[in-house]
Parts: sequence; C-alpha cells; structure tokens
Amino acid sequence: MFKKLVVVATLAATVAAHATFQELWINGVDQGNSCVRLPLSNSPVTSVTSTDIACNVNPTSSQGICQVMPGDQVTVEMHQQPNDRSCATEAIGGDHYGPVLVYMAKVEDAITAVGSSAAWFKVSEIGLPSSNPDYWGTEVLNDNCGHYTFTVPSNIEPGNYLIRAEVIALHVASSVGGAQFYMSCYQVNVGGSGSASPATVSFPGAYSAEDPGILINIYQQLNTYDIPGPSPFATTSPTVAATPWPTTATWNTAEQPSTVPTAVPTAH
Repeated sequence: MFKKLVVVATLAATVAAHATFQELWINGVDQGNSCVRLPLSNSPVTSVTSTDIACNVNPTSSQGICQVMPGDQVTVEMHQQPNDRSCATEAIGGDHYGPVLVYMAKVEDAITAVGSSAAWFKVSEIGLPSSNPDYWGTEVLNDNCGHYTFTVPSNIEPGNYLIRAEVIALHVASSVGGAQFYMSCYQVNVGGSGSASPATVSFPGAYSAEDPGILINIYQQLNTYDIPGPSPFATTSPTVAATPWPTTATWNTAEQPSTVPTAVPTAH
C-alpha cells in the first residue's frame, strides 16, 4: 500500500507517463502498427462526451486491415513513446492505475468507419484483479511489457471490425473529469461463418463522468471495483481476489522485438 500513500510525489510525475496502444499480434504473430489508427500524441482523452472517446483525437488513418478468425488470440500492445517496444520501461508509468478494456464494432469498411458512429460490444476486461494488495489491470499490462491478450468471440459474424483497446487511468479520478482515457482503434477483418450479433453501446454514450468506476478515489483500500461499460460478450472478467496477484509475466518478454512492422503480414 506504500505506493498508494505517496500521492503528492506520484502526481508530480504523472504527466511524463502517458502512453498509446500501438501494435497488434494475432496468435503470437507480430502485426506491428500495420492496421492501427495511431493517436497523434500519447496524451489522454478526458471527456466522456467527446467523439474523441471512440478512437482518440484525430488518429492517423491506416490503409491496413489485419485478418483474424473467430477464436484467435489477439494481443494489443501499449508503450509510452512511439516505436519504443522496450520492456525496460513501463508500458504506462507514473502510477497510472486502472482497468484495461477491449471492444469490437462491426462496420462496413474498417478503413473509413467512424468510431463515434459505430456500435460497440466489449470482448475483454481486467479491472482490479486483487485487493490484497490493490493490484490493477494496468499493472498486469506493465508486467507483460504492455501486452494484453483477448480471444475473438467464436461465433461473431464475419466482416470488417474495429477493435478498440483502452486503458482508464484513475490516479487523479477523485473529481469529475479527472479520469484519463487512453485508446486506439485497430482495423481487422473477421473470417468464419458465425452469426452472433451482440448487444452494443456507443462512444460517446457508454460512460458517464460519474460512473463509480470512473469517479473514484483509488488511494484507499478497495475490495471491489465496478469496471465501466457493459459486461463483456461471451466471457467473464476476473473477480477481485483476496490473495496477491502473480506478477510473473505470461508474455514472452525475452523475445520482444525492437522493430515495428508496418505492412500487414500475408498470413498468420
């Protein structure tokens, strides 16, 4: 709990610890930034009513569409600075504690789709996996060199989709407007022959600035945490454990690449 008590010292350093989701992996194959709409900066969005909450502030357009299949393991990758894939630096530092969330939205054309006009469903989340001590999704992200893996739902309809990866940093979220939202949108095409069409939400619209998981003082002992947004489709999020969360990386950080592929691989 010591790190949660030195609030003043922590807040002084937070501005230098912003980050962006930059790369994508499919079944362990590095897609680099070939199909991501890269944010123009590593600064957060702070308004839940802005259209920026969907895919960030005027992100760079991408002509790439990565190919995935239902059931694939997809990994989003976050770092503080562009093209820096080093595991020596935290993916998101400065005690930016909070949840990690992933959404998908079926669209007509992943290249031209407008995120704020899309219909989103959540596919994965991790909030506060342990309360002994308090241990956040972002800390799991940092333990794994910025990587967070989810499974593409096995029965969703084929077609173009946007994937929205998000961190909500809660280090100054005890007042309205203090929560910081870091998100990127990836462009993918889902194969297969599924037929499921999950219930959806909109961005903006899915969050309120006063949601209990957004307006919160995390510098206290927390035994529960309400992850913002809807429940994830076809999966469950980790419950809050009363035992310490393992900090050993599940991602192979020893083989983390230093370069960033910019062309969509022809196969995965």
